[in-house]
Amino acid sequence: MAVRPGLWPALLGIVLTAWLHGSGAQQSATVANPVPGTNPDLLPHFLVEPEDVYIVKNKPVLLVCKAMPATQIFFKCNGEWVRQVDHVIERSTDDSSGLPAMEVRINVSRQQVEKVFGLEEYWCQCVAWSSSGTTKSQKAYIRIAYLRKNFEQEPLAREVSLEQGIVLPCRPPEGIPPAEVEWLRNEDLVDPSLDPNVYITREHSLVVRQARLADTANYTCVAKNIVARRRSASAAVIVYVNGGWSTWTEWSVCSASCGRGWQKRSRSCTNPAPLNGGAFCEGQNVQKTACATLCPVDGSWSPWSKWSACGLDCTHWRSRECSDPAPRNGGEECRGTDLDTRNCTSDLCVHTASGPEDVALYVGLIAVAVCLLLLLPVLILVYCRKKEGLDSDVADSSILTSGFQPVSIKPSKADNPHLLTIQPDLSTTTTTCQGSLCPRQDGPSPKFQLANGHLLSPLGGGRHTLHHSSPTSEAEDFVSRLSTQNYFRSLPRGTSNMTYGTFNFLGGRLMIPNTGISLLIPPDAIPRGKIYEIYLTLHKPEDVRLPLAGCQTLLSPIVSCGPPGVLLTRPVILVMDHCGEPCPESWSLRLKKQSCEGSWEDVLHLGEEAPSHLYYCQLEAGACYVFTEQLGRFALVGEALSVTATKRLKLLLFAPVACTSLEYNIRVYCLHDTHDALKEVVQLEKQLGGQLIQEPRVLHFKDSYHNLRLSIHDVPSSLWKSKLLVSYQEIPFYHIWNGTQQYLHCTFTLERVSPSTSDLACKVWVWQVEGDGQSFSINFNITKDTRFAELLALESEGGVPALVGPSAFKIPFLIRQKIITSLDPPCSRGADWRTLAQKLHLDSHLSFFASKPSPTAMILNLWEARHFPNGNLSQLAAAVAGLGQPDAGLFTVSEAEC
Repeated sequence: MAVRPGLWPALLGIVLTAWLHGSGAQQSATVANPVPGTNPDLLPHFLVEPEDVYIVKNKPVLLVCKAMPATQIFFKCNGEWVRQVDHVIERSTDDSSGLPAMEVRINVSRQQVEKVFGLEEYWCQCVAWSSSGTTKSQKAYIRIAYLRKNFEQEPLAREVSLEQGIVLPCRPPEGIPPAEVEWLRNEDLVDPSLDPNVYITREHSLVVRQARLADTANYTCVAKNIVARRRSASAAVIVYVNGGWSTWTEWSVCSASCGRGWQKRSRSCTNPAPLNGGAFCEGQNVQKTACATLCPVDGSWSPWSKWSACGLDCTHWRSRECSDPAPRNGGEECRGTDLDTRNCTSDLCVHTASGPEDVALYVGLIAVAVCLLLLLPVLILVYCRKKEGLDSDVADSSILTSGFQPVSIKPSKADNPHLLTIQPDLSTTTTTCQGSLCPRQDGPSPKFQLANGHLLSPLGGGRHTLHHSSPTSEAEDFVSRLSTQNYFRSLPRGTSNMTYGTFNFLGGRLMIPNTGISLLIPPDAIPRGKIYEIYLTLHKPEDVRLPLAGCQTLLSPIVSCGPPGVLLTRPVILVMDHCGEPCPESWSLRLKKQSCEGSWEDVLHLGEEAPSHLYYCQLEAGACYVFTEQLGRFALVGEALSVTATKRLKLLLFAPVACTSLEYNIRVYCLHDTHDALKEVVQLEKQLGGQLIQEPRVLHFKDSYHNLRLSIHDVPSSLWKSKLLVSYQEIPFYHIWNGTQQYLHCTFTLERVSPSTSDLACKVWVWQVEGDGQSFSINFNITKDTRFAELLALESEGGVPALVGPSAFKIPFLIRQKIITSLDPPCSRGADWRTLAQKLHLDSHLSFFASKPSPTAMILNLWEARHFPNGNLSQLAAAVAGLGQPDAGLFTVSEAEC
């Protein structure tokens, strides 16, 4: 049926009126309204219908409709027609059927939806017309998306025993669309498909079927939808292990070797050992019981029997037995013979002469005795000559091959009676001495001042050359030699974190520059006649597996000194930094040593050491001084006893020296407050081309399970733009507390608005949640400002890494010996080593010093370790002089004593 063009508006109005009357019963399904008498196949059908959408923040949403055949399409939202000007219309013709098609799009804003928000849901529907009638699309609902900040229920901390079930509830914040929930374990995603021991319920609770030690962690519930991502407070889950008894040992041997005694057996709470606060075993670990041992009975002779009749050989005999009593229960046998023979005819028997065999025997014995008498002087002479040659070799090897530096000690001025302030002259590397090493003066004075730094015993009139070999020139040879030994297999093959030297009884010192690590080898620590090659090595924590239990944390670098197993007659002193704040109420500190099998053992519990122990430790604010008579691999480990236990973190800010792009990175490092960690970061930044842009700060990091947060503020928006998408960055607590990573860092990326921008002013905050914090105010020119570059210039620590002989000590050798001789014996006036320890503030270690053969030597060794190379000898001299000892007797050396 043909319709004139002028009738189309009237027809359209009739159709619209009919649709309006029937629209109230339609919800979302597509509905067709054919015109009577027309072909229903030509009714519009929708190729694209509007779908439900969410408005995120203030971004409008787009609704699309497409129908064929269609001459008109209009949108109607919440019962009102959308204005024609708000429609974007595209007309086309289907190639196969030739029917007209139309696509219409509209935008719906947040303001439109908010007008009806709370009354009813906002919906839109499109209507398509053709010559055969109208068709309505499904309804599309438009909702404003949101996610509230607060969780309706957050997970709580739990302490559970091993293999117990764990349920951590989580009800996410209200939101549209509803939030999806995922769980994090120590910031790692929990995936139930990879771990069958965990699953997430429909109510979003995390369930652990059987708790394992590996499940000890911080758990965080994360809710997210298309609008935002929310994190709950972390819940600390601790899986503890209650202790269990091991099996009983065998009964010990009875305490009494004879009669009634005791025997015992023991067991230990190690099956398993209590862990993470688990209960200790109940009951006794030792059982005792009475025992009785049969006493041994020694044998005794019975009376002699009567003499036998006199025989043809003019003798008779008698006998006895070991039966009165016989030995039993381990008693001793009778001593003596059981048969006695005598002459029974009072020498009246006639004896025949000895035969020729007896004469030959006697002659042979006499000849052997004469030969032995002649050979004995020869053997004595040969032994004496060999001993002389051996003594000469030992003297030469201890001097010529010891590798120590010759030292020339300059005489002090005439008005200075104290030789303790004499400084060694290290300018000479080879010295030739003729005759005695003790110089003489022509003056009549019986006293003289030292002029030679070696202070060796006289070696006669021989000629000796003293050499010093450079460690650098021999590094490759030393590493190749030690690499074949078992104790050197795990040492690094480079030399930047390693030093070594050859030492004898004169001692010496090893240092790893710019790390705070050194090894002091006191005089006579190495036995006389022995020469050792000793090394000192700094290990990276990631290269050495140091197991840490519970709340333990690594406080010091891991240091090796060796070779292990060498004989030492005096303790050496290992010096290394630590980052703990020493407080007995907050820390339980232990010195760990790696055994030959590779396991780590607690060799010292600080504060509970016995004076006669093989190890001792002097702990100070930033360093520890370990006395040890056994070389090996050591580390200082701390276990927090309360939340007040803190570690010192050093905060460093670095940025590029040259900036060639619009982006500019600020790197914030959080590292242990030790020299070795600082050295590693400085070397890394030198490779990256970075410079220090602020003075370093120290932050006290508590054992409170709270993370470390970093943020940047007050960036001028007209010059710079921060590319950080969140308000702060975060470093998890355990990444810092376990100590196995010496440094961690975060990067803040800024972008310049213009390449000409060079001035930067902002603030960087670093803080621990509910703990200490630091704020850095940055204000500098990124192209010219280098005022902080000199703060981290690495300085040399006392010259070469290896010093041997007297040059390694501040106190001259003979003066040291006189101080030891004067102060070791007890003095009724108190002028002995105890008073010296009090003056040097070392009186808390009196019991340890007293347990050694020379307490004064221990005090002077510790003074050397603490004050090298910048120690003030004048203060030590004043402390010694204040003891009441005569100055001349301590600080001058006579010619006879040389």
